[in-house]
Amino acid sequence: MKVAVECQSPLLQKSLEIFLSRYLSSSKKSDIIIRDEECLEEGRCFYIASSEKADLLKPFSKSQLILALEKKYNALYPQASSTGTTNVTELNAVKEMPQEALDFSILEKRIEYLTKEYQENILRAVKAFYEK
Repeated sequence: MKVAVECQSPLLQKSLEIFLSRYLSSSKKSDIIIRDEECLEEGRCFYIASSEKADLLKPFSKSQLILALEKKYNALYPQASSTGTTNVTELNAVKEMPQEALDFSILEKRIEYLTKEYQENILRAVKAFYEK
């Protein structure tokens, strides 16, 4: 999944760039374009706002953002889900489960990912402290 960010709000723009650093791409090469203003003509547009028309309501967390983007990606490119990234493949494998198990499974995977990322950040900080 390749994502471009085109927001009017500099704060939202920078936050999304940090959250989605590994998915970022140019607008022309991206699968999805994230905007903070409504875009009717573009099918691959992902709209973030406080409005009910938005694909993702503000405020949101990083995991909510990524889950919503993966859902949009699967809707736009269903053929890519069998050959796509691990996250997309994992979500498709879990789709067969009941709704209650689906939510718990996705939550569990996100918690594992965030815990690992947090652990790596702490180790980096400790190593940087002792290398001085």
